[in-house]
Amino acid sequence: MVFFRRTLLLRYLLLAAMLALLLLVSSFWLPQGGGRDCGTTWQPCLSFYSQKPEPPLVPQQWEEPEEAPPLIKECPGQSFQAWRLLLYLKSCMSDDDDILLESYLQSWDQLINFMESLGSMVSFFSQKVKEKVVLIRELSLRHKAEAHGKLDSGVQTPAAFGLKDGAYRSLRSMVEAELKSGVVNFRYRTDSGCRTLLRLHRSLLWLKLMLEGLADGPDADGRYKTPGELSRDAYQVALAPHHPWVLRQAAELVFLALPDRKYFLQLVCVQEQREATPVLRVIIHALTLVHTRTQRILQEQGMLELP
Repeated sequence: MVFFRRTLLLRYLLLAAMLALLLLVSSFWLPQGGGRDCGTTWQPCLSFYSQKPEPPLVPQQWEEPEEAPPLIKECPGQSFQAWRLLLYLKSCMSDDDDILLESYLQSWDQLINFMESLGSMVSFFSQKVKEKVVLIRELSLRHKAEAHGKLDSGVQTPAAFGLKDGAYRSLRSMVEAELKSGVVNFRYRTDSGCRTLLRLHRSLLWLKLMLEGLADGPDADGRYKTPGELSRDAYQVALAPHHPWVLRQAAELVFLALPDRKYFLQLVCVQEQREATPVLRVIIHALTLVHTRTQRILQEQGMLELP
């Protein structure tokens, strides 16, 4: 009995040590942008980045083939809104085979809300994503300021970030500008927008694969995989190949702490799996279109493995 208690105590101490190590290592994972001081969290920098409300309708462009599009409901009392995510995903797909960065990052604002709704342990992922979104916005602001010869800190609109025009208007224009200026390096790490967006691109795949698992039916034994199992499976494909051993082990703690499937369904305002599947498929379809186009643009420039 004494031996058992000691073994259990050692196991808890090991988990606590791994979590502490995670917090330490994550602080070095991605440095903040070199722009203005954002304080200890991202909110002070983005508090003025307002978003106009839109009607909760599914755009026809995101209909599942040969299926009637379900109504994406407004979910009162929560920050994540699936209909808003769909609108931003649609808006970032330009007619000239490009990705518009303002809407793309707004899509990530919603996905961050989704991750943060899953509990404090998921900050392992959501905090790193926040830093990446902030960094691209800071880079666009800095580039716009340099182009005008000064930084006007009094302008507090999305256009001040340089995302409505200029080099950081779209993925293709950012790639072109950063290659021309030598910001991107294919041999060692730089805090370029291209490298940062590549990390967001990989995380988008992780979320897409996880949602695909949630949309699937039960296995041959009638059992549904838990969100933790689905997240682990998606992580092994999308992110684990690019993470060191310490982060891979720490991610296991996150998967163990995820809420049950019913909680995930409530985030898209449904109660049953049969209601959730068509809603999730519309979201997955939109994510797939954006991910596929982003993948193609980065691959054209050989940027899928930037260090």
